[in-house]
Formats: sequence, C-alpha cells, structure tokens
Amino acid sequence: MNILFLSVLAFLLGSIPTGIIIARILGVDLKKIGSGNIGATNVLRTTGKWPALLTLAGDIAKGSAAVLVARRFEIGILPEGIVGLCAVLGHNFSIFLGFRGGKGVATSIGVLCIYAPQTGIVTIIIWLMTVLVTRYSSLGALVSFGSMPVVLAVLDHNAKAPVGIALALLLFVRHRENIVRLIRGTESKIGNR
Repeated sequence: MNILFLSVLAFLLGSIPTGIIIARILGVDLKKIGSGNIGATNVLRTTGKWPALLTLAGDIAKGSAAVLVARRFEIGILPEGIVGLCAVLGHNFSIFLGFRGGKGVATSIGVLCIYAPQTGIVTIIIWLMTVLVTRYSSLGALVSFGSMPVVLAVLDHNAKAPVGIALALLLFVRHRENIVRLIRGTESKIGNR
C-alpha cells in the first residue's frame, strides 16, 4: 500500500511544471515559444540564465524529493527506484498539462543523485563534458543516459539496474525527435534562440 501511495504522490510531485510556472511569472508562455518544451533548456533560450537555473533546480528537486520520501518509508531498493521513476513519468506526462510534459533529464538526474549518487555524479559529468564539446543539450542527455546503466552496473547495486535501464529507455523515447534532428543536423545548440 505504501508503494502505491508513494508512487502516486511522486507522479503528482513530478507533474508540477516548474518551467511553465517560472516562465509564466515572467510573462512568457513556454509552450508557445522556442522549442515548446517545458524544461530548463527551453527556459534558457526564451527567458535567460537565472530562470533556467531555477527551473533546473526545481526539476532536479522533484526527483530527489520523491526518492528521499520513499526512503523514509524503508520500502526497499527496487520499490524506492520505482517511486523515483514515477516522478520522472509525472514530469514527462504531467497531469496539470493534459498528460504532456518535458523530457525528464533534470528529474532523472534528481532521482539518480539520491538513488545512486555515484552514478548520478558520473552521469552529470558525462552530460557536462558532451555539452561543453558539442553545445547540444539533447546529445549530452543521450550520451550520459546511454552510458548510465553501464556506470550503474559498475558502481552500484545490481537491484538498481532495472530502474537505471527504465530511466535511460524513457529518456531515449522522449528524445526521439531530437535524435532525428541531430541526424539531420538541424538540432539547436545551447546559446541559440
């Protein structure tokens, strides 16, 4: 019963559209400008650095908070990860946005930072290095999360592997349009409006 309750709570927490709220305070309809995405990258392109950092922090906090709350209930390693995954699903399919949403990169990072901290740190480093070299946020997400299940298997508990694989697969599915644009050479780089 605890797992079901915590999963629903995590989904609702993940559903809070941080980027939409911050952009709306600044008078911007995030869904109608830039890429139309609700994440920090689109906030950066459309409203600037500080709103983007607030969005990033808020989206990371959703994933971290879900896992921290689950951990307090001592429900076990795999169920704890499932609760974190539900927060990412909430972000990606927000109940407040008609089951539409973002791509879940920051919320997934938030989950990893509590669920598997070493893997979370390595994932962030790989993302940053890829983005610094290429200036493609989407490519950074794809490379870092593509390698994340392997990093998780090496650095952490085998029971966490299903959650790591699920997070990676979900992220790739949500980035399928970005993958097409990367192949075609039409993907926007960070810094381009």
